[in-house]
Amino acid sequence: MTHDQIKEEVRQFIRKNFVFDDRRSLEDKESLLGSGVIDSTGILELISYLEEHFAVKFDDTELTGENFDSVERIAMFVSGKLSSGAH
Repeated sequence: MTHDQIKEEVRQFIRKNFVFDDRRSLEDKESLLGSGVIDSTGILELISYLEEHFAVKFDDTELTGENFDSVERIAMFVSGKLSSGAH
């Protein structure tokens, strides 16, 4: 799966579950927490989705805002996990 495919799947999940205005854009580098798109409970839901959908596991030390703050960061993080075989 390519980085762009991961990014699109993450974006679709976020739009479906957290963005309720179809006209609202969701930029790659937009802070999901800072813009209020996702709150702390939403991050837990997002992590659960990522682990299930992409068959990856995250260590507690990896669960930082930096890794999950934007669509781009999430896609980079998941891409790295997939390419390293850390599933």
